Amino acid sequence: MGGLKDELLKAIWHAFTALDLDRSGKVSKSQLKVLSHNLCTVLKVPHDPVALEEHFRDDDEGPVSNQGYMPYLNKFILEKVQDNFDKIEFNRMCWTLCVKKNLTKSPLLITEDDAFKVWVIFNFLSEDKYPLIIVPEEIEYLLKKLTEAMGGGWQQEQFEHYKINFDDNKDGLSAWELIELIGNGQFSKGMDRQTVSMAINEVFNELILDVLKQGYMMKKGHKRKNWTERWFVLKPNIISYYVSEDLKDKKGDIMLDENCCVESLPDKDGKKCLFLIKCFDKTFEISASDKKKKQEWIQAIHSTIHLLKLGSPPPHKEARQRRKELRRKLLAEQEELERQMKELQAANENKQQELESVRKIRQQMEEQVAQKSSELEQYLQRVRELEDMYLKLQEALEDERQARQDEETVRKLQARLLEEESSKRAELEKWHLAQQQAIQTTEAEKQELEQQRVLKEQALQEAMAQLEQLELERKQALEQYEGVKRKLEMATNTTKSWKDKVAHHEGLIRLIEPGSKNPHLITNWGPAAFTQAELEEREKSWKEKKTTD
Repeated sequence: MGGLKDELLKAIWHAFTALDLDRSGKVSKSQLKVLSHNLCTVLKVPHDPVALEEHFRDDDEGPVSNQGYMPYLNKFILEKVQDNFDKIEFNRMCWTLCVKKNLTKSPLLITEDDAFKVWVIFNFLSEDKYPLIIVPEEIEYLLKKLTEAMGGGWQQEQFEHYKINFDDNKDGLSAWELIELIGNGQFSKGMDRQTVSMAINEVFNELILDVLKQGYMMKKGHKRKNWTERWFVLKPNIISYYVSEDLKDKKGDIMLDENCCVESLPDKDGKKCLFLIKCFDKTFEISASDKKKKQEWIQAIHSTIHLLKLGSPPPHKEARQRRKELRRKLLAEQEELERQMKELQAANENKQQELESVRKIRQQMEEQVAQKSSELEQYLQRVRELEDMYLKLQEALEDERQARQDEETVRKLQARLLEEESSKRAELEKWHLAQQQAIQTTEAEKQELEQQRVLKEQALQEAMAQLEQLELERKQALEQYEGVKRKLEMATNTTKSWKDKVAHHEGLIRLIEPGSKNPHLITNWGPAAFTQAELEEREKSWKEKKTTD
C-alpha cells in the first residue's frame, strides 16, 4: 500500500502545484474542496463532507499549504484507497488540472494523449522527493526503451553530448521538460509521428499498465471448437483477449496463478505453432503466427507464472526499484565521501593554522636566536665537548647493549643446552631401564632354554641307549634268522634228495603222506596209495618215456 500511496501522491502533487497560481505554495480552500471531492470520486473513496467542511472551514487563516493539506489527504483519502479504481482515469483527472498551466505552447511532434502518457511515465520513473524530477539515468533508460520500440538504434554519443549540455545546477528534468525533450524529436529523428506515438504507447503499456506482452494469435473456442483471431494482452496475473488491438471489445480473461502451466503442442488439424495454457478450471489452446512468436509467448507466460510463485513484482518495477536502490547507495557513498572530504578539509585547515602558528613561533625563535647568537658562539666549544661525550656515551651504551644481548644469547643457549641435556638424560634413563628389563628377560629365557637343553640331552642319551639295545637285539635276531635259514636250506636239500630217490624207485618206495579224502584206487598189491590225478600224471609220464624210447 505504501508504493501505491507514493504513486498517487506524485500525480496529486502536480494537481496541487497547478492550483497554486501565484506560486506561493498555498491553494485556496474552495479549490482544495473541489480537488478532494474529485479525488474521492475517481479513487472510489467514500466522501465525508462533514470532515471536509470541518477541515476547510472558513476562517481567517486563508489559503492552505501543501503541508496543511497533507493530514486531511492522508487520513480521509489515501488511507482509505483500495486497489479497485481506474488508474488511467485518476491520472487523467490530475493531468487535466495541470496540463494547461504547464504544457509549452511550442508545437510538438507528439499528440496531447502521447504527452499525457509521457507525464504518467515520468511520475513512475521520477525520484521520491519533491519537487519531482527525473534523473539522467532514468531519462537514458526511457529514451532507450522508446528507441527500441521504434526499431531504431540507440545513439549513446548523442545522449552523452546532451548530458554535457545539461544544466549543472539541475539534478534532472521536470515532467514538462521531459515532454518537450521527447516532443521536439531530438532523439527520434527520421521517425514519423505515428511511429513515435506507437513507441510511446508500447512503453506506456509496459511500464504503467504492466503489459508484459501483447499481439494477435488464434484461439480455439471451448463450445464450438472453432479458431478465432484475438488480440492477447499478458499482464502479471492475467491474459486478456480482445477482438482487436483497440481493446474496445473484450472477449475474456485467462486468470493466472502459481498453479498454472504452459506446454508446447505438436501441429494438428492444420494448425501450427500450438501451445496450451492449463489453469485450474479451464485449458486454452492457442496458435501463434510462427515458431518465434510461439516461443516468445511460452517464455513470457512461464516467466509470469514463476514471478507469481515467488511473489515478485513485474520485471520493470523490480528493475526500477533496483536502479533507485543503486542510486541511493551511490548517493550515500557520495555523501559519505563528501563528509570525509569536509573532515579532511577541516583537518587541513587546522593543520594550516597550526603551521602558521609554528611559523610565527619559529620566526620569533629565529629573532631570539639572532639576538643570542653571540652567546651561542661561546658555548659552541662546550657543545662540541658534550657531543663528543654523548657519542662516547652512545658507544658505551651500544657496547653495553651488545654485551647484554650476547649475555642473553649465551644464557638462552645454556638454557637450551640444559634443557636438551635434561631431555637426553631422561631419554638415556628410559633406554637404560628398557635395557635392564631386556637383560632380565633374556636371562630368564636363557635359563629356561638351558633347562630345556639338559632335558633334551638326557632324552637324547636315553634314546641312544635304546637305539644301541635295539641294534643289539636286531643283530641277535639276524643271527637267529641266519641259523634258521641254514637249517631250512639243509632240510630243503634233504627233502629234495628223498624226493629224487622216490621218483627213481617209484612203486617200490612210497613216501608216507596223509591220505586223500577221495576214494583210493585198488591195485594188485591192494589199495593204492595215490589218487586218480596222480595216476593220470604217471600214465602221461610213462607214455612220454615210451615214445622217447
